[in-house]
Amino acid sequence: MADRQGHGKKLSYYDFEETTVYAARADQRFSYCCYVPRDYDEQGSKTYALAVLVHGTGRGNAWLRSAFADFANANDCIVLAPLFASGIIEQGELSNYKLIKFRDIRYDHVLLSMVDELAGKYRIETGRFLLYGFSGGGHFTHRMLYLHPERLLGISIGAPGVVTLLDQERDWWVGVRDIEAQFGKKLNLSAMREVAVHMVIGAEDTETWEITITPDDSWWMEDANIAGANRLDRMASLKQSFARHGIKACRDIVPGASHEQAKLIAPVKDFFARTLRAHRERSAAVPQREVG
Repeated sequence: MADRQGHGKKLSYYDFEETTVYAARADQRFSYCCYVPRDYDEQGSKTYALAVLVHGTGRGNAWLRSAFADFANANDCIVLAPLFASGIIEQGELSNYKLIKFRDIRYDHVLLSMVDELAGKYRIETGRFLLYGFSGGGHFTHRMLYLHPERLLGISIGAPGVVTLLDQERDWWVGVRDIEAQFGKKLNLSAMREVAVHMVIGAEDTETWEITITPDDSWWMEDANIAGANRLDRMASLKQSFARHGIKACRDIVPGASHEQAKLIAPVKDFFARTLRAHRERSAAVPQREVG
């Protein structure tokens, strides 16, 4: 099939709907796939929102991308699903992206470079984007809020096993006391309050075998388990921590679900749709300045 013209770039058959997998230009150890709505017209002027979906430890990014295809088509939204491969630098290492920084890799920068790459390819509203992550992706998502709230329109935090509280008495990753020393960026609570926040978890997500941190673990810190015993406890602690700092978060606890992402996706789509609708209504209400 002949190439189709995109946003300043030549696009092929494989750049529409469920796209092929691309190595990230900024760091080819990482890759991504997308879903581009069926009505994307390479000759048109219509712009699209962006939703970024971050996988859990199982790294099912292509499945996750496809699960949001209906949402993308219904809401004029392009979906980006990065793949943060396991075993980078350390063979068998599974959790590299969850704390944002691993050795010399900044996963927040890797993701933002993918967003910029897409902005050169499609007509995307990249000022602020939606972000969702489940389990390990939930780790990543709430920590991205701490570091880049100015880039986020709304976030949905799905059942993270380990959370970082907005605790100025404890260092990263348990708290945020040394976040500027760790990442070169201050915590911006006022910007965080502007981001729509959603939390989602199964009502039966009570297993602790994978998330209890012991002194033998590489993540061990004093107070590593301070947020609670299981994911339900830890998400409740995170919500309370947000509330103490004026950050409102809505929460869906899904009946009959344990640590099962497929059962949690519907509330995420509903939250994203509400967030996009409110954003577009606000944008439409802003008076347009005359040029002349």
